[in-house]
Amino acid sequence: MPSFTSEAEFEKNIINQLIQGESQWTYRNDLKTEDQLWDNFRQILEANNVSVLDGVPLTDQEFEQVKAELNFSSFYAAAVWLTGENGVAKATVQREDASKGTILLQVIRRQDIAGGTSVYEVINQYRTTQVSPVDRQRIFDVTLLINGLPMIHIELKNKSDGYMSAYEQINKYLNEGKFNGIYSTTQMFVVTNGSDTRYIAAGRGEKLNSKFLTTWVDKDNKRVNNYLEFAEHVLSIPHAHKLVTQFTVIDNEKKSLILLRPYQIHAIEAVERASRRRESGYVWHTTGSGKTLTSYKVARNLLQIPSIDKTIFIVDRIDLDQQTTASFMSYAENDVIDIDQTDNVSDLVKKLVSNDRTLIVTTIQKLNYVMKRYGDSENNRNYKKLRSLNVAFVVDECHRAVSPEKQQEINMFFPYALWYGFTGTPLFVENARQEQGNLARTTEEQYGPRLHEYTVKEAINDNAVLGFQVEYNNTISDDDLIDIVKAEAKVDNVLHMDEVQKERYIPSRIYSSDEHKLEVIDTIINHSKNKFNLDQGIGNTYSAILTTSSIKEAQRYYDLFREVLEGRSSVVISDKVKKAVVDFPKVSVTYSVTETEESSFENQSHLKGVIEDYNKMYNTNYDLSNLRGFNRNLNDRLARKKEIYKYREEQIDIVIVVDRLLTGFDAPSLALLFVDRQPMRPQGLIQAFSRTNRIYDHTKQYGQIMTFQSPATFKEAVQEAFLLYSNGGENAIQAPDWDEAFSKFTFALEELRFIAPNPDNIDMNDETEALKLFVKNYQQFDKTFSAIKVYSNYDEDYFREEFGLKVDLIEDYHGKYENALQEIKERIGENDVEEILFDIDYKLSSIGTDKIDYEYLILLIQNLSNERYNQKDDKPSKKRVNEIEKYISDFKQTNPKLAVIIDDIWNEVQHLPKEELKNLDVSQKLQLKIEEKIDTIEEKITKEYFLNKEDFAFLVENYNPAKKKQIGETELKRSADYNAYKENTENGVNRLKFWKHVKNEFTDVIEEEILPLNWR
Repeated sequence: MPSFTSEAEFEKNIINQLIQGESQWTYRNDLKTEDQLWDNFRQILEANNVSVLDGVPLTDQEFEQVKAELNFSSFYAAAVWLTGENGVAKATVQREDASKGTILLQVIRRQDIAGGTSVYEVINQYRTTQVSPVDRQRIFDVTLLINGLPMIHIELKNKSDGYMSAYEQINKYLNEGKFNGIYSTTQMFVVTNGSDTRYIAAGRGEKLNSKFLTTWVDKDNKRVNNYLEFAEHVLSIPHAHKLVTQFTVIDNEKKSLILLRPYQIHAIEAVERASRRRESGYVWHTTGSGKTLTSYKVARNLLQIPSIDKTIFIVDRIDLDQQTTASFMSYAENDVIDIDQTDNVSDLVKKLVSNDRTLIVTTIQKLNYVMKRYGDSENNRNYKKLRSLNVAFVVDECHRAVSPEKQQEINMFFPYALWYGFTGTPLFVENARQEQGNLARTTEEQYGPRLHEYTVKEAINDNAVLGFQVEYNNTISDDDLIDIVKAEAKVDNVLHMDEVQKERYIPSRIYSSDEHKLEVIDTIINHSKNKFNLDQGIGNTYSAILTTSSIKEAQRYYDLFREVLEGRSSVVISDKVKKAVVDFPKVSVTYSVTETEESSFENQSHLKGVIEDYNKMYNTNYDLSNLRGFNRNLNDRLARKKEIYKYREEQIDIVIVVDRLLTGFDAPSLALLFVDRQPMRPQGLIQAFSRTNRIYDHTKQYGQIMTFQSPATFKEAVQEAFLLYSNGGENAIQAPDWDEAFSKFTFALEELRFIAPNPDNIDMNDETEALKLFVKNYQQFDKTFSAIKVYSNYDEDYFREEFGLKVDLIEDYHGKYENALQEIKERIGENDVEEILFDIDYKLSSIGTDKIDYEYLILLIQNLSNERYNQKDDKPSKKRVNEIEKYISDFKQTNPKLAVIIDDIWNEVQHLPKEELKNLDVSQKLQLKIEEKIDTIEEKITKEYFLNKEDFAFLVENYNPAKKKQIGETELKRSADYNAYKENTENGVNRLKFWKHVKNEFTDVIEEEILPLNWR
C-alpha cells in the first residue's frame, strides 16, 4: 500500500504549530467528550466570574441553565449571542438560593484579545455523543476553544484526498446533527489536506456554500496554502480571536454569519493605520468583491479610534442606496454599535452634535442642507460644535456619491475631516474627469493615496468573483452595413474603412426600430436557454438585466415583451423554453426617480400600467404614490437574497433599465446583462458588467454579457476598459470567444476519445498512469463542454448529433471518472501527489439536467416551515404548498426511495404544532430518518444471515459499487456465524456457497435500497 503522512501526524503538527510562542493555544489532551468540555467550560466560567458568584460556585441545576442557554439552534444564533452587550457575551442564571436573585455571568469579552479573561485551548480527537440508537459516533480532528467554547473547527485529510473531502466530511457531520450542544457555538470551519487550506464561516444547509471556501492571502495578495503556514498566519493569537470577533459580520436579513476575506481585512487595517496618522486615502476593490461590506466594517471600526468623534457614511441619493442602507442596517442589527439613519436635516444635526459615538448614514443632500443652514452662523453653538468635529467620511462608490466640488465645500465646513473612498473603478489619468479649475480629476487627487488594491484579476484568481463572457451581436448584416454606410457617408467605396469607422454611420433610427428590438427579444428568449440555466429546473434559474439608451426605449421594450407573452407578436416562445420553465420570462421595467419626469403624463401613464401588471403577477399592491416601495420590491425580487424569492412564483427573470441598477446593485443570482445601447465610458462598462459576476452556485461560470449595437465599437471599448482595470490581467478576466472555446472543446473531446473511445475502454485494473491520463483528459473535456454551453452559438441538438454526446454516454464516462479517481487515490503514495497533473478537488459539472435538485426541495420545505412559524395565522401559501408537492412528485420519478422519506417529512411538517417549528431543521430530520431506514435494512440482513452488525455498518458506510471487494469485507466474512444461520434457516445454502450467496444478497440490498438514500 502507498504511504502518506497520516491524519494523526497532521493533527500533531498543527497542534505543535498552534502552541508555539507566548500567549498562544494550550493543548488539552484530556478533553475528548462533551461532558469533559462542559466541565472545562464551567471551570473557566467560574474563574472569570469570581466577584459575581460571590464565593458561591454554580450548582449543577444552575449550570444546566447555562448549558441550555448556550445550546443554539444555529450558528447565526450563536453569533448574535457572542456579540453580547457592549461586546460582552453573557449567560443568565437564576440562583437556587432565591435571596441571591438572577446574575449575569461574563462568558467571552470580544476586546480581551491575547489577555484579560481570554483562555485559548486546542483539542483533538473529540468523540461526539450518540443521541439515538441509530446514531453513529464521530471523531472530530482539531478544534480551537476560546474560554472553553468551540470557535474554530479544523478538519484534516491526508494528501491522497483533496481539501474538498474535508469539507464534505464537515457537511456530513452537520447533516447528522453533530455540531449541536457545546459545538453549536462554532463560528468558523477550516479544511485542509496539508497542501491546500481553506476557511469558511460556519453554516448549515444552503448557508454553507463551497463556492465561498476562501484561500488566505497576505497583504501583498500572496496565497497561503500550506496548513502550517495558514496556522501561523490565521490561527495564531491574536489573529484567530480577531477573525471570529472583529472580522465577522452578522447578516440579520439572511440570518447568516459572514467571515471577511483576507483582502477585506487588509484594507480595513490599512485604513485604520492611515486614520491614526490623520491621513485620507482610497481603497480600490474590484466591483463585486464585497466593497459595501468592507466599507461598513471600516466605518464601524473607525469608531474605536479615540481621536475620531464621528463616522459618517455618505450615500448619494435615497433611491439608489436603498440596498446599501438596508445592508448596513442588516449588518448593524446585532453589532455593538448603533447606526443612525437620519430622517431629516434637524435629526442629522442633532446626531452630529451629540456626544454619542455612533455611525451615521446620510445622503449628500442632507449634509448640504446642514452646511447651508449653519454657513453664516458663526456664533451659533451648534456651528462651533460642528466645525470642531474630527469626522471621518466613508464613501462607497466614491465618485458617484461625492463630487470634487462638493467635497471642497464639505472640507471648508469640516476642517478636520478625513476621507476614505471605496471604488471598483478608480479614475486615472487615462479616464480622468474633464478639467474644471483646480478641482480633482482623478481618484487620488480627490481622496488621497491608494491604501489597498484588489483588482478583478486577483479576485478571479481567488474565486472571489467570476470572469466575463462577452458576446458582440448585431442585427445588421455585413451587406446591409455597407449599404447604410454608402448612403449615410455618400460614398461609393467603403474598402478603406475599418469596422469601427463603418459603425459610426449607422443612424440611431435603425437600432430604435421594432424590427431590431424583436430580434433582440428573440435572442434573449429563445437562444439564451443555457445562459439563464433553465434546464436546472424552476427556482434554480438565473436573472438578467436589459439596459437601453433611454426611458422611451425601455418602455417600448417592455410593451414588446408583453406582446410576446400574450401571443400577439411575430416572436414565439419555443417549445424547448416552455418545457424547461413554463412561465419564462417574467419581465418588468424600472427607471429611477431622477430619470422619470414627474410632469410627464406619458411616462407616468406607462409606469402606472407597468405597476398594475406587476401587482397582478405577484399579488402586490403598489401604485405611483409608492414608487419607492415598488422599486425596493423589484430590487429584492431580482436579487433573490430573501428566502421568499427561492420560490419560482416570486421570482423575476428580466428587468429592463436605463441606468438604474447598473452600479452598486448586488444580486448573486443575476448572471446576464443584455446591452442594447452604445458603449459607456470605461468605468461605466466595468460597473455595469460587474452586476453579473458575483459568485453564486456551481453552474454559474461567468458573468455573461450580450451587446446588440455596433459590435466592433463595443469590443474596442470593452478591451480598453479591461486593460485599464485589470492591472495587466485583461486576458485573464475574459472568457475566450466562440471560435476559441469551440476549438478547445473539440481538442479536449479528441484527446478523451483517443484515450477512451468509449467508457468501456477504461478498466479499473489498468495501469495507474493510464487512469491518471483518463482522469486528466475527462476533467478537461468536462470543463470545456460545460463552458461552451453558455455561448449563444451552442446548439444542443447539433452537438448531440454531430459529436454523439448523449446524456447516457456522458453519465457512463462520469461513472468511470469517479471510479478511476478513487482507484488512483488508493494507489498513489505521498511522493506521487505532486506529480498528479489533474485537479484532485475538481467537481464535475451537473450532467443530469432533468434531475430535480433535492437540496432545493429541502430548502422549500424549510422555508415554508419558517414562514409558518413567523406568520400569525399559521397558514402556508397554497401556491407554495402546490409547488413543493409538484417537486416531490417529480422527484419520485428520479429517486423514489428517497422521495418517499421526503414525502413523509413533508406531511409531518405540515401538521407539526407551530411551537415545534421554531428550531426545526429539515435537513437533520431527513438525515435522522435516512439513518433509521438504513439501520432497519442493516438489522434485517444481519439477522437473516447472522452477520456482525457493526462490521456490516462499516462496510455499508465505505461501500464502493466499482469495487469487487469492499473495505471491511474480510472482517465481515470472518465474523459471520454460519452455524447459527444453518441452525435457524430453513433450506439454507451449504457452507461452500454461503459467502457468495450472502455477498450477492447484501450487494443487491446496498445498491438498490441504501445507496439511493445517500444520493444527494
